Amino acid sequence: VALWGVWSRSLRLVTLEATADAAHPTRMDPELPASSPAMSTAGGTDGAPERRLVFAFYLTGHGFGHATRAIEVVRHLIAAGHEVHVSTAVPEFVFTAELRSPGLHVRKVLLDCGAVQSDPLTVDPLASLEKYHQTAVVPRESILRTEAEWLRSVKADLVVSDVVPVVCRAAADAGIRSVCIGNFSWDSIYAEYIMAAGYPHRSIVWQIAEDYSNCETLLRLPGYCPMPAFRDVTDVPLVVRGLRKSRSEVRKDLGIAESTKVVIFNFGGQPAGWKLKQEWLPDGWICLVCGASDSQEVPPNFIKLEKDTYTPDVMAASDCMLGKIKHYIFTVEC
Repeated sequence: VALWGVWSRSLRLVTLEATADAAHPTRMDPELPASSPAMSTAGGTDGAPERRLVFAFYLTGHGFGHATRAIEVVRHLIAAGHEVHVSTAVPEFVFTAELRSPGLHVRKVLLDCGAVQSDPLTVDPLASLEKYHQTAVVPRESILRTEAEWLRSVKADLVVSDVVPVVCRAAADAGIRSVCIGNFSWDSIYAEYIMAAGYPHRSIVWQIAEDYSNCETLLRLPGYCPMPAFRDVTDVPLVVRGLRKSRSEVRKDLGIAESTKVVIFNFGGQPAGWKLKQEWLPDGWICLVCGASDSQEVPPNFIKLEKDTYTPDVMAASDCMLGKIKHYIFTVEC
């Protein structure tokens, strides 16, 4: 409750400022109490919104971590009576498996590419920069035009980006305010790639930083790296997905005894044909495997989890985890 209080206040203040100009000639004072008349553009005395706001939520397509944390923000916005349009390359089922509401709309679009990896641990810096160039630099003018038109068509009140750079500029072109959410930004990540790959795409970093500079504010999550492109920063707590089932319930569903030692294997980005071997586990241990394909076979002491498995529950039911150090795993779901 406390976490969402900080989050909702941060988003609410930015959104109210984005909509207040039409209703009030003066800029809203962030310190006004909740009962102030200036707050009436988004909330009534009974807590229900007098005006249903429209959020355009853009998510990077790099892995599922951004999406799983964004789901919680989207869930609360919809619960508050607002409408959310999610634009991302992440598969729709990631959202619809947890959220079923007429207030949620998922739109498939690719506006950035993250990092190119040959396996879960190896990043190709030059390939990453070249892919971003082809994804977001070459078609830039078309992207800006298309996204600005789409934002106007859905009558978006606020653009939220985690952390797609070009949409901050598209929002500005459409006359709509934007905020970013994250613990890193792509200009910071790609600057490191340029150091490793040489300087053929260094203009990418400057363009991304310029795009981010159109953002109203950054809602900065813990565990952040330097993000100098943002003019205003508000630190917010972790975004967490709560547990739905107890350890005992999860183990019962999976047919695992309470006394059995369990490790969860959570490595995204595996190459085709990767295999797990029975002898890799100590005697008596069970391994829960995330992200295996439908056709992949696993040894008897491995359990392949369904793609829509609620990861926080199975993590809490395990004794240890083997995986990459990822923000959404170690700070959100543990």
